[in-house]
Amino acid sequence: MKKAVITLETLACPSCLQKIENATKNLAGVEENSVKVLFNSSKAKLDFDAEKISIEEIEKAIQDLGYPVIKSKVKDA
Repeated sequence: MKKAVITLETLACPSCLQKIENATKNLAGVEENSVKVLFNSSKAKLDFDAEKISIEEIEKAIQDLGYPVIKSKVKDA
């Protein structure tokens, strides 16, 4: 498993946070219980299986919702 911290553009509302959480939790390879979107710091933290999904695919899912990703950090869990 890998841990990712994805820095997002500033989130405008708590419903944005819910949309991002729901979209990332449903991706195959993302550990559903690990997903946390931090409203105040505009970051998403999650664990994922790099053999099933790439960080780029996770970023794309967030960007497809209309939330720009500034950068991602990935490290071994």
